[in-house]
Amino acid sequence: MHFFESKARIAAAPEAVWKHLVNTAAWPDWDSGVEGVDGTVVLGSTLKIRSAAAPGRTFPVKVTTIDEPRTLVFTGGMPLGLFKGVRTYSLAPVAGAAETDFTMREEYTGAMLGMIWKSIPDLNPSFAQFASGLKAVSENVSSAR
Repeated sequence: MHFFESKARIAAAPEAVWKHLVNTAAWPDWDSGVEGVDGTVVLGSTLKIRSAAAPGRTFPVKVTTIDEPRTLVFTGGMPLGLFKGVRTYSLAPVAGAAETDFTMREEYTGAMLGMIWKSIPDLNPSFAQFASGLKAVSENVSSAR
């Protein structure tokens, strides 16, 4: 299995972090790696994500799981399961604290994975940047209250 992953401990409750995670229109405000997102987070909807990691490309993903405020899953890829990417955002409350353990992980599968994997750039830096941006925006709002 091939994947990219980033984690962060965020000094805000999962409910506060969730509000920023699902507000995809604001992602470019706190993550310079996201150029834009078209669409809204609704189960079954398709989002179109533009990323600095792949300039000029748009990645359509389907919202396949929403478990507020714990899990958000986007799925994209090729027909017939030839190549599939499943990006999972997980928010876990930290016991005894108003904190959240955030994990962003994308797993890739499919018959064409071996060929396509070679052309995928290392997304770990952009995943870390996303986690860092989500942490900053969530903690700034949380500490301003």
